[in-house]
Amino acid sequence: MAIRIPTRQLFIDGEWREPAKKNRIAIINPATEQIIGNIPAATSEDVDIAVEAARRALARNGGSDWASASGAYRAKYLRAIAAKITERKSELAKLETLDCGKPLEEAAWDIDDVAACFEYNADLAEALDGKQKSPISLPMETFKSYILKEPIGVVGLITPWNYPMLMATWKVAPALAAGCAAILKPSELASVTCLELGEVCKEVGLPPGILNILTGLGPEAGAPLASHPHVDKIAFTGSTATGSKIMTAAAQQVKPVTLELGGKSPILVFEDVDLDKAAEWTIFGCFWTNGQICSATSRLLVHESIAAEFLDKLMKWTKNIKISDPLEEGCRLGPVVSGGQYEKVMESISTAKKEGATILCGGARPKHLEKGFFIEPTIISDVTTSMQIWREEVFGPVLCVKTFRTEDEAIELANDTRYGLGGAVISNDLERCERVTKALQSGIVWINCSQPCFCQAPWGGKKRSGFGRELGEWGLDNYLSVKQVTQYVSDEPWGWYQSPSKL
Repeated sequence: MAIRIPTRQLFIDGEWREPAKKNRIAIINPATEQIIGNIPAATSEDVDIAVEAARRALARNGGSDWASASGAYRAKYLRAIAAKITERKSELAKLETLDCGKPLEEAAWDIDDVAACFEYNADLAEALDGKQKSPISLPMETFKSYILKEPIGVVGLITPWNYPMLMATWKVAPALAAGCAAILKPSELASVTCLELGEVCKEVGLPPGILNILTGLGPEAGAPLASHPHVDKIAFTGSTATGSKIMTAAAQQVKPVTLELGGKSPILVFEDVDLDKAAEWTIFGCFWTNGQICSATSRLLVHESIAAEFLDKLMKWTKNIKISDPLEEGCRLGPVVSGGQYEKVMESISTAKKEGATILCGGARPKHLEKGFFIEPTIISDVTTSMQIWREEVFGPVLCVKTFRTEDEAIELANDTRYGLGGAVISNDLERCERVTKALQSGIVWINCSQPCFCQAPWGGKKRSGFGRELGEWGLDNYLSVKQVTQYVSDEPWGWYQSPSKL
């Protein structure tokens, strides 16, 4: 039975509201190139209304409705949201697949992670109660000091299209757990499930204005949100270029930002590995999520002594990947998200060929799929460090390959990038793995795997991959302000100045 795309408005102050300019954006199924629905297009007028709703929500009843309520109180709502998402898992997974093209089984996995992330942040919200008034040890007995952790305020959350509901949840769940009010602006390329999160919040009775959801174009909705004077923080996941613009806008008001940006992550395969295990992790690290993942280990560095055999093995694994309509059972590679993204990826492959690289496999549209933004998983060899394919993020199913002779050379090549999000090392020598882990200039390192992600562990990068950490306790800290409270407890006067009564 075909699933219908719900027709939604903007979610503001707990209600569905038509955008001020009444404009809408077509939803295109990337597997068929057909228009399957539309979403509302917010503008600066809608941003103003949403921000005002969020500020009212935080101030309601002196803050006791949400901001200064107990973490346990907020946790009940987070758990209710998790339960509703689990209840609607099948439907939400199909909507995700239709919207962004990822294989249905992967989308279902994402929805499980969404529910788990809300549950985990409910735990963090409850634990926050026990951490309030944490004492600070002082060198003077005449003073006592403690810490209060308070919500940072109204937060703007701008999220990408590759994990639409999950990337939104990485920000929404800790923001709500902390006691903030949020305005979520998902990517216009994949917003359907984010709007459904609004319906879930409505169903569980989340206080009005605590979560507002504005779909629309970046310049028309995202930019006004980033620069809004009454938004206290911006958290953004997306391209480095856009992240730089958001940081510039926030700087005008000395507003804190968290940025999770692009990547060109390496995977280092040493000579002592099981070739099949290494091959599967290598293709998973690059072709998972149709290659559209900021942490993709898209630069393969393989020891020269096994390079020929390993590449042969890699091509056999790659040619075995099922490329199909992502709703088909067993699909492991669907289309990229849009026609624009398709052209960008194909241009990157074409440029690599012009610069002298060799396309070992892939690099074209699959012959059996005439419609949809499908690209064969592509492996490119004979790559030099000056080539665009080595230096620039492709955000598609494209792996480039270089060989190395020594561990030191591998590390030097791995770090030869302006990015620093992730990196992987595949070797049976665990001491070597530890050395390489310490040497890699990235925020995440995987040993004998690539891409596993858990909501308990921190996520974020270095260099032009951004700063700040999401997930784990670090994710909650993004939305908390630390207040120092110090009390003078002695019965004696301070005594710095001479008392007038003693003159």
